[in-house]
Amino acid sequence: MAKRDYYEVLGVIKSVSAEEIKKAYRKLALKYHPDRNKGDKAAEAKFKDAGEAYHVLSDKERRTNYDQFGHAAFEGAGGREGFSNFDFSSVFSDIFGSDPFDDFFEGFGGTKRRGRRRSSDYRGADLRYDLSISLEDAYNGKKKEMNFSSSDKCEICDGYGAEPGSEPISCSTCGGQGQVRSSQGFFTIQQTCPECSGSGEQISSPCKECRGMGKKQTRKKIVANIPKGVDDGTRIRLSAKGEAGIKGARNGDLYIFLSIKPHSIFKRSEENLFFEFPISLANAALGSTVEVPTIDGGKAKVKIPAGTQHGKQFRLKGKGMPIMKNKNYGDLYIQAITEVPVSLTKEQKNLLEQFKKLEDTKTNPIMKDFFEKAKRFWKN
Repeated sequence: MAKRDYYEVLGVIKSVSAEEIKKAYRKLALKYHPDRNKGDKAAEAKFKDAGEAYHVLSDKERRTNYDQFGHAAFEGAGGREGFSNFDFSSVFSDIFGSDPFDDFFEGFGGTKRRGRRRSSDYRGADLRYDLSISLEDAYNGKKKEMNFSSSDKCEICDGYGAEPGSEPISCSTCGGQGQVRSSQGFFTIQQTCPECSGSGEQISSPCKECRGMGKKQTRKKIVANIPKGVDDGTRIRLSAKGEAGIKGARNGDLYIFLSIKPHSIFKRSEENLFFEFPISLANAALGSTVEVPTIDGGKAKVKIPAGTQHGKQFRLKGKGMPIMKNKNYGDLYIQAITEVPVSLTKEQKNLLEQFKKLEDTKTNPIMKDFFEKAKRFWKN
């Protein structure tokens, strides 16, 4: 039976672009993929035909030869190549990247893609540790001791799970290949061996200390160095401090996630600190010099000018948080909160009454401006 024209197989015309050929093959490959059409021989044939057509027409040189000589360009002793050992999996992967149906291609003559698992596949699991610290600790930096339970490598068998002096044997299930195969109609499915987890080996004499597991649950004490300037959500990685690996592979990593406890005075925004500082009505009007706390435990003097209004902000340069991986510091912002006196004595009331009689608009420019605007509003 004569082969169908490759352009006809893909459903495109001869002058079509390489991109259109790729799109046409993609559509057919997804439609007729064997995993979507189990037991359908016609779909299998169409899938193979589409792969063969794309293999030829997607390559500039092969396409030129095909356009000139047709199928004869690839047949017989003088032909450039045949398709008896054609790897359909490689074509499919060219289009779709990592093939989600990779296990099925061995039935088409595709090469075996997976063997024994690498030692890196046995790396231990990563661990997460949530650590809450004070703002002072974040400012100064600190060494913090952490206690937790996790698995660690068995020292007797060095993590391999075998009794010292014994040798592993080839896995009886997979014959040492790390993979097992099963036939399902047209396909040969290849999967990781469930007995040896892909290593190809079995332990003949399990370690008595860890019962062949290669690791033991232990209580760990680790001291972590918390650098200056860390913020809420900062993540610190401690290499190889996580769960033990399998068969002597390296441990996973330990990730410390930091949270900063709320402070009684300071509020933080990135490298800057803020707090509200209450001042009396008299100090706001007459001016004064006050001492305020700083995050390093010290004090700073701030001059309050006469006539300071409620909400006025003062900046203390370099009195904020340290910036990580930098020698600089943020700033401290202090907001003046004018407090109106309460529970006045008789004498205080009398003095305020006298002051009220002496008040005029010159001493209250904001009040004067507001009432002038109000008069214009009522008038209009």
